[in-house]
Amino acid sequence: MKIITLDNISKRYRLSQLGARSFREDFMRLFSRNGANTTDEFFALREVSLEIEAGEAVGFIGSNGSGKSTLLKLLARIVYPTYGKLTVRGSVASLIEVGAGFHPELTGRENVFLYGSIMGMRQSDVRAKFDRIVEFAEIERFIDTPVKRYSSGMYVRLGFAVAAFINPHVLLVDEVLAVGDASFQSKCLQRIEELRSSGMTIVFVSHDMTAVRRLCSRVFLLEQGHVKAEGAPREVINQYYDALGLKPEDRQ
Repeated sequence: MKIITLDNISKRYRLSQLGARSFREDFMRLFSRNGANTTDEFFALREVSLEIEAGEAVGFIGSNGSGKSTLLKLLARIVYPTYGKLTVRGSVASLIEVGAGFHPELTGRENVFLYGSIMGMRQSDVRAKFDRIVEFAEIERFIDTPVKRYSSGMYVRLGFAVAAFINPHVLLVDEVLAVGDASFQSKCLQRIEELRSSGMTIVFVSHDMTAVRRLCSRVFLLEQGHVKAEGAPREVINQYYDALGLKPEDRQ
């Protein structure tokens, strides 16, 4: 069953021109009828079409600015496409930005229950998983502290633990895991493998090609907002390395 479908998706941003040399120029720009004269258009994604099956673990790779993070934000419904149709069937949990989805004034405990409620879980279900979430995040001592006082590493640990134990249909994971230490990163990768084995759909963005090969059954290579290649991890990763001009001895 298709759980994610992107049909000719484009995401456009408008970058306002800066540096008016006078008040008159600034005023004329503001009220100009010709939008092309007042803004520059930038397409983070352009005409992207793809499908992801339920239970797949799919990776997206590419250079900085290729559109990977924009794609995840579209899937997480943080932003919406300018053109095209995006369909995600089921609940989505995302670990895209440090602290995303947390209320800074609430404690870690309160945020766990809040996030669970947003995901449609009953309080009793969250309570049943609460101890495992806190243990995984390794923040037992600080669980009743407002999260605005957490370090970036604590944010990541709690954010991942909540997302990984509330059993969404789709889990989105970005490079934010790099904030954690090596031990926690290893534990996260192991948990993602467990979730993949249980049938959860995983969408993974990373520059760590070893992790991409380990976790993903299929990989998309993005380049300047377009899908450049799609297929088995090793093949697509080699295409990416070839495009970068990396010699075999310099590859992960």
